[in-house]
Amino acid sequence: MPAKKVLVIDDEEYFCRAVKKIIETNRDFLVLTATRGDEGLRLAKAEKPDLILLDIVMPGMAGTQVAEELLEDPATASIPIIFVTAIVKQEEAERNKGFLGGRIFIAKPIVVDDLLKKMDAALSSR
Repeated sequence: MPAKKVLVIDDEEYFCRAVKKIIETNRDFLVLTATRGDEGLRLAKAEKPDLILLDIVMPGMAGTQVAEELLEDPATASIPIIFVTAIVKQEEAERNKGFLGGRIFIAKPIVVDDLLKKMDAALSSR
């Protein structure tokens, strides 16, 4: 049985599959994926993952709205969220030390070592 559960919510199915493979190859985690915000919200509430990787810009329900709803629900409020976005460049991520509005974020395209380090940090602070 995997040690941790991670939920990846991103409207790009290819990105979800790639991140799932990266995480499962490098960590003993079970990775769940959702390609819509509402689906991710439902999965988060049902599965109670240890960590959520969340795209900010998605059609229908934006990642910020998903995060807001998760934070408002006592059952999911303590789940760490790492925002993943293409709207911020790698240089900007480094300049802000990986934080955007007080939240951990990763710029796309992701760097595997950076992703794993940020995941480990988010999980250890839980």
